[in-house]
Amino acid sequence: MKALDSIVLALLIVGGLNWLLVGLFEFDLVATLFGGQTSLLAKIVYIVVGLCALYSLKFFPLLASKHRN
Repeated sequence: MKALDSIVLALLIVGGLNWLLVGLFEFDLVATLFGGQTSLLAKIVYIVVGLCALYSLKFFPLLASKHRN
C-alpha cells in the first residue's frame, strides 16, 4: 500500500500544479502535453488524477486520529 500511496500523492501534486498553472496563467500543461483537453490521453490523465483524489479521502480518518493523540 505504501507504494500506491506514494504514486497517488505524486499524481495529486502534479494535478495540483496543473491547476496552479491554469489559475495563474490560463495554461493547461496536461492539455498541452497530450494534445488538448478533449484528447483521449488528456482525459485519461484527468480521470486518473481525479481517482487519486477520491482514493486520498481514506487519509482523513488517519489525520483525525493523529490530532486526538
